[in-house]
Amino acid sequence: MADEALFLLLHNEIVSGVYKSAEQGEVENGRCITKLENMGFRVGQGLIERFTKDTARFKDELDIMKFICKDFWTTVFKKQIDNLRTNHQGIYVLQDNKFRLLTQMSAGKQYLEHASKYLAFTCGLIRGGLSNLGIKSIVTAEVSSMPACKFQVMIQKL
Repeated sequence: MADEALFLLLHNEIVSGVYKSAEQGEVENGRCITKLENMGFRVGQGLIERFTKDTARFKDELDIMKFICKDFWTTVFKKQIDNLRTNHQGIYVLQDNKFRLLTQMSAGKQYLEHASKYLAFTCGLIRGGLSNLGIKSIVTAEVSSMPACKFQVMIQKL
């Protein structure tokens, strides 16, 4: 439980630090979001490398996404993804109804506009993990009501 609190505090400080050190133009142009996503990407690459060192090869793309939703998510966020959907054409939607990085924020809509900066790191985390498993992707996040969120993973064919 203590490691979870430390992770949440560290994440909040990273987001805060990136935005405090940025100049006004960087914030407006989305460079802070990009910086947070790139940090998450690198962490995701390292975590997947560590988590999969003793696992068998994955059969296909769906098998990899199931691993992300179950094992990877459980290790990082202490719970599985609540729902995984796919259109079987390279788009996956991962839904977390109580996303840990948003639960400390208000359950109302007043902080909805700030949610994207707290989701950028996780988008990078997913993208980095998939990248290390040989899947190039674009990951976006969407929040309609806090603390629930959806991550859309669009697989890019090579």
